Amino acid sequence: MPVLLDEVVEALAPAAGQLIVDATFGAGGYTRAILARGAAVVAFDRDPDAIRDGSALVDGVLANGASLRLVHDTFSGMERALEEPVDGLVMDIGVSSMQLDQAERGFSFQADGPLDMRMGQDGESAADFLNTADEALIADVLFRYGEEPRSRRVARAIAAARPLTRTSELAAVVRRALGHRPHEKKDPATRAFQAIRIHVNRELDELVDGLAAAERVLKPGGRLAVVTFHSLEDRLVKRFLRDRSGAAPGGSRHLPASGPARRPSFEAVGRGIRAGEVELARNPRARSATLRTARRTDAAAWGHQRELAA
Repeated sequence: MPVLLDEVVEALAPAAGQLIVDATFGAGGYTRAILARGAAVVAFDRDPDAIRDGSALVDGVLANGASLRLVHDTFSGMERALEEPVDGLVMDIGVSSMQLDQAERGFSFQADGPLDMRMGQDGESAADFLNTADEALIADVLFRYGEEPRSRRVARAIAAARPLTRTSELAAVVRRALGHRPHEKKDPATRAFQAIRIHVNRELDELVDGLAAAERVLKPGGRLAVVTFHSLEDRLVKRFLRDRSGAAPGGSRHLPASGPARRPSFEAVGRGIRAGEVELARNPRARSATLRTARRTDAAAWGHQRELAA
């Protein structure tokens, strides 16, 4: 069930004759709603399972004269598949419900499975990382991406318990290291799983790259909608839109501006939108979701965020 669906569709305002990008196809919830408004969709997903399962939707909309193209790629690489500027773009950041619910994918400790966590099902797995990485690097990942205050203690416990191959093993190690009791509401393994998943999939780097790509592919007047699920993602999106809209703090006599002002590449930046009580009642996973929206101006793209910081 896609979160904040009505709010996303309202922000994108898709219409017949428009081209909309669904940068994170997943189960196709946003795509279905956009197609229902008559717009054409190019949808991206790095997970081959999502692309495979979405093929039936492609066949269905083709029969009705609608247009949907599925692309197996990360959203940071969307320019490679787009032949023209787009009217709107939605990004739903983080792990999908489908991935969380499949124990064999290893994203969750709710059911035991292999310690995998790879969205694209290729490259280094969570087990590969935890069983070979330096203890200090594991601690850094837990602290940076999971905001775990006792990251060094957890990293020490992980190193001592190697090799780890199952999600249940990792969860048990984290709980023992932090003295977790079964009756406690918050399971500390949640922070560790989030951190390791973000690291294995380069999720924050991918988000930075994807926002820069969105800036380049949106036409003047094109609309951007980004849904995030935790504070690290939301801060990146909020800072990107603040900077690109010209709302970042300027220089002062104590700290002069570092260079010439750029024309804002985004405008009409909306406040963060959260799910209401009605949606939360039917979809508890929407509780942590935040939607941020903006509209593209006719100014040139600013360039890559990391390039600007260099």
